[in-house]
Amino acid sequence: MLPAMRRRLVLAALLFILTGCGGADERGAFTDSRIPPALGPRFWAPEGWAWGLIGLGEAPVQRYGVSSTTIAPKASILILSGYGESAEAWFETARQLNADGFNVWVLERAGQGGSERYVTPRDLGHAPSFGDDIAATRALARMIVAGAPDTPLVILGQSVGGLVGAAAVERGLPVDGLILSAPSLGEPTAADWRDWPAKVGLGRIPAGFDYGWKREGGSPLTGDHQRGAVQKAWQVANPDLRMGGQSLGWKSAFREAGADVRGKLGAITPPALILIADRDHNAASLERDCRAMPRCTTMLFRGGRHALHLESDSVRDAWLSAVKTFALTRAAARAATQQAAPDHRL
Repeated sequence: MLPAMRRRLVLAALLFILTGCGGADERGAFTDSRIPPALGPRFWAPEGWAWGLIGLGEAPVQRYGVSSTTIAPKASILILSGYGESAEAWFETARQLNADGFNVWVLERAGQGGSERYVTPRDLGHAPSFGDDIAATRALARMIVAGAPDTPLVILGQSVGGLVGAAAVERGLPVDGLILSAPSLGEPTAADWRDWPAKVGLGRIPAGFDYGWKREGGSPLTGDHQRGAVQKAWQVANPDLRMGGQSLGWKSAFREAGADVRGKLGAITPPALILIADRDHNAASLERDCRAMPRCTTMLFRGGRHALHLESDSVRDAWLSAVKTFALTRAAARAATQQAAPDHRL
């Protein structure tokens, strides 16, 4: 290894030792949040919103939220949030989906949002693998279906949440449909020289010196100033939600999960819809990914950045319409299969 790189890793390890000595309380799940004082009502939790926790084995406990429609549900939509994103960033979308007849669930990944952390400092994004996220997604989806077996279930994965959702479905999770919104599906190959720190027990080291959460600055993931400030506002008011940069182990786990999913896209047999932001760095490769799935279509959003659900109205309205249309189509397909075959014996 080059001497300069070796020095950076040694310094990063020392930084982690100095800042990562917190106790279990610093890693614990956060089950409620205070409304930021300057945030408008449209960004508050939907009426009836409830928090829950799901834990499997020794994995960190993961936080989820749920809100229900006031009419007979057309479908349940399970949202898997992006990196560093808490369920609070989805309140506006959940409110609108509830109004249109959908039950909404939002699952935060292990070590992020209000979920329990793997390590301290709390704002370091670390995960030794994506296995816990995939298992929790499968468990929560089964719980949703068990509670409403006649209601179609659609998974909506945002960014890295799309990778988790695709992996859960590829492994046989029965859903009516899969929406991947600006998904980050990783790289086609996993193991390389960048993964050796995680393999020798140094995965908790931050991937850079300036990894911590920052109060200043808006989101580069959307062109809408108001929506781009929502996640930061919740994090300012609720320090437990804060998330900075990733660890070396997280990056290695992302590469491993991405390579695994990309090699098995043909096993994603439920209907899938990939919503592509044309200003995203991976827009072209997502078209190829879709062609590898048996029943996949894409939709391109001109002027859209990575966080399509937080974009300006001109982009977001079309995005939200695509989500609802796909879910309604899958609900209609479920209803058609449940209809009794006509009796021709008369």
